[in-house]
Amino acid sequence: MMNQKIPKIIHYCWFGGNPLPELAQKCIASWKKYCPEYEIREWNESNFDLNCCDYVREAYEAKKWAFVSDYARFWILYHKGGIYFDTDVEIIKPLNEILKQGAFLGCETRYTVAPGLGMAANPGLGIYKEMLDFYEKRHFRNQNGAIDTTTIVTYTTQILVQHGWKPDREIQTVEGITIYPPEYFCPMNYKSGELNITKNTRTIHHYAASWYGKTDKQIAAINKKCIERFGVNVGQKVSAVLVLPFRLKRKLEYNGIMKSKNQ
Repeated sequence: MMNQKIPKIIHYCWFGGNPLPELAQKCIASWKKYCPEYEIREWNESNFDLNCCDYVREAYEAKKWAFVSDYARFWILYHKGGIYFDTDVEIIKPLNEILKQGAFLGCETRYTVAPGLGMAANPGLGIYKEMLDFYEKRHFRNQNGAIDTTTIVTYTTQILVQHGWKPDREIQTVEGITIYPPEYFCPMNYKSGELNITKNTRTIHHYAASWYGKTDKQIAAINKKCIERFGVNVGQKVSAVLVLPFRLKRKLEYNGIMKSKNQ
């Protein structure tokens, strides 16, 4: 039986009202180049209900825009269908063969599935409703004021494992979704920035990490510099020592003990 065609819409989220950065503009231009027949639709405060659940409302109040989009992307595809990309995803090869297979997700590593790399579905996909129900039972900020920055990668991977997904480097199908290994949608090593593009690579995730606060960015910068100077193995060990004060600071910020300067 032929798969129903995915609606020709590419969705992205941009909350907070800031201008789109240069990288986002470059990535959106690549969508237009490789998917010229697709409508590109931005979701923001003007067309998405920020009071749809406690998690979204609290994340928006904390100015953690990326966590708002964690819920929003599943709502959008469940209700509207189409393709979703984070704004730091660049298409480098046509997606036609991928889309012929129907709904898809991509792995960030062998052990994790990351919806921000690219995801697609027809409206009404059951497991996306399960993700919505999961978020609707959660709070972004607890009663003590601490925020929960567990990423969508963690939650999505957990739920897919419950449905039979196994950490592997092979293409798998789970609940009607074809899940592709990292070489398809995530050829960049997020720690070193090294690219490993193969004949199967369709997109590059550039790791803009828009959800990072000031302290997170400092940690990432130290880690990157250490790897560049000492190589991956030694660099990670050196970085682990140097970032300890920043990790403590971040923990205090997340628990509401220290006010974050990036909010």
